[in-house]
Amino acid sequence: MKTLLKNGTLIDYKSNIFDKYDILVEDDKVKRIAKDITDSVDKVIDCTNLYIMPGMIDMHCHLREPGFEHKETIETGAKSAVSGGFTTICPMPNTKPTPDNAIILQEIIKKGKDVGLCNILPYSSVSKGEKGEELVDFEEMKKAGAIAFSDDGMPVVNAKMMREAMIKADSLGTFVSSHCEEKSVSKGAINAGKIAEQLGVEGVLPEAEEIMCAREIVISETNNVRAHICHISTKTSKDMIRDAKKRGVKVTCETCPHYFTFTVEEVLKSGVNAKMNPPLREEKDRKAIIEGLKEGTIDAIITDHAPHAEDEKNKGLADAPNGIIGFETALPAEIMNLVDTGDISYLDLVKLTSYNPAKLLKIDRGTIEEGKVADITIFDSNEEYVYTKEMIVSKSKNSPFIGKKLKGRVKYTIVGGKIVYECNR
Repeated sequence: MKTLLKNGTLIDYKSNIFDKYDILVEDDKVKRIAKDITDSVDKVIDCTNLYIMPGMIDMHCHLREPGFEHKETIETGAKSAVSGGFTTICPMPNTKPTPDNAIILQEIIKKGKDVGLCNILPYSSVSKGEKGEELVDFEEMKKAGAIAFSDDGMPVVNAKMMREAMIKADSLGTFVSSHCEEKSVSKGAINAGKIAEQLGVEGVLPEAEEIMCAREIVISETNNVRAHICHISTKTSKDMIRDAKKRGVKVTCETCPHYFTFTVEEVLKSGVNAKMNPPLREEKDRKAIIEGLKEGTIDAIITDHAPHAEDEKNKGLADAPNGIIGFETALPAEIMNLVDTGDISYLDLVKLTSYNPAKLLKIDRGTIEEGKVADITIFDSNEEYVYTKEMIVSKSKNSPFIGKKLKGRVKYTIVGGKIVYECNR
């Protein structure tokens, strides 16, 4: 099968290309990149006025299967992901049962392959059942296909256990992705402050994230092992990680589109659909997250796609579960709040959404080069539309972007040379 991407603008961070090129895809590989390709092919995709970038990689999401299929399944999650331009996604292990053994992990991997839409590379939990009492067999889980380790959603409270986990993961050439939450100060519905007081709900102190973030930096620096901090949301977290990196500490981190798009004020507009963990913060934090992306402190943008059924989310602000869906709105949020504002370039965007995640995960993706696997996202940066509940591909509909005007739309997603998504709107 030969597919020709014609007249598009290629954006590739590794090659430092931001220019018009034709791209010939043969079977699962990029065969040729040139200014004017005239080969006979099976399919031509007219990419005039469209951008072509390496397939986006989401190294932190939730697919809910097994155990919570009423929220999302591997299949519905993968459909949502490819509609948002993601070619590789890494689901977290807070499922039931937990992938804390090779059998469960390999079942998830097999289901992802059977669905056949995008690359699904799951995390193993750090501890058995994410209970923080006994470590999993790191060697067994890595051999079984775990991309990395995390008890996401359930912080590893015991510092001795986290130290051991980080050292073990590092020795295997991988990492522990730390959900930073100090439980003693994290109780609450939304960020502590005026909005929480106005709504009469308990507020989450920002120190909940920052204390645990500091702990992971200390463990990393003292033992010279890798640390990866999940979904940072505060200025203090960003500053600590920036300063640690300057000292040569092996710490990396990620953030989500909602932390550079919204503040806690969004709760007044979107209610429970603006409730997540960590919560939306203040304007100073939103600006700091953007600064962290500009200066290179933050290594990757992830979605933390967290689907919940409507009846669960409608329990009220205090009782509703944390989390929002994010696959389908990530690229528009990045275009509108980072690129269009002049904070980063499209090359930088590719670095944060494709190139860096591939490097962090140590997978051969994140670039469009001759001879490499053809994982490709094609998008229109200028198309504007109102995001409605009816448009949502995910099984769940919990998004603060519903009803808002978005700019930027994925037109095609190609995984291993196969078109897995085509926008028909």
